[in-house]
Amino acid sequence: MPLNPDVLAGPSTVAPIVPDWPAPAPVRALATTREGGVSGGAWGSLNLGAHCGDSAQAVEENRQRLAQRLPSAPCWLSQVHGSRVLHLDQWTPGVEADAVWTDRPGQVCAILTADCLPVLFADAQGTLVGAAHAGWRGLAEGILAAFIDALPLAPERLMAWIGPGISAPNYEVDQPVRAAFLNEDARLSRFFEPSRSGHWQADLKAIALDQLAKLGVGGLFDAKLCTSADPQRFFSHRRDGARSGRQASLIWIEP
Repeated sequence: MPLNPDVLAGPSTVAPIVPDWPAPAPVRALATTREGGVSGGAWGSLNLGAHCGDSAQAVEENRQRLAQRLPSAPCWLSQVHGSRVLHLDQWTPGVEADAVWTDRPGQVCAILTADCLPVLFADAQGTLVGAAHAGWRGLAEGILAAFIDALPLAPERLMAWIGPGISAPNYEVDQPVRAAFLNEDARLSRFFEPSRSGHWQADLKAIALDQLAKLGVGGLFDAKLCTSADPQRFFSHRRDGARSGRQASLIWIEP
């Protein structure tokens, strides 16, 4: 796919989404939209995903444009819908993990999504930040609990922000997906609204907020943005299929 000729002249001027939460001054965070990059076609235009069919040249240019806003280049993960958590000191290119954290200023935690929930974390003193990729598989396998367990501080010191992700009206699941949650916690049945036979509308955001509250996270915040419902701003795998691009949610401590 060729680069988008309308945006080749210079860096993006499109403002990212900034979390509305009381994070302390050293903490910075943002979520990208699909606007302001060089990708064309189905990936137009700020696709940051390297494995969804887009031009490698376009993705690299998009990532470089994003990096210009940051204190260092993001440490991209190979996300596998699992529950592995890394400190960024353990990061190497291509490492498989679905959550990352750091207590080192200048290191950028990054998560790619296209319907799954990006969950950003910061502690109240601004000494630690992190990010988790929480799709249905990750939530069912305990990615949020694994993230909390990996940190050297009590969960009540944390605040969490759920960025753009798919909402319940646009996310229908079948019995195996519902069972994956209910087999672990029957209380979660209230977050599955029956639709057609053998299917339910699943509220992943409500499940994530419930899990975070149960884990003792001190402050919970939700962007209340649906990727599937907003094709102008967001990529959505459920809406657009395998050719969907990826947006990023990022967090760091100012150096």
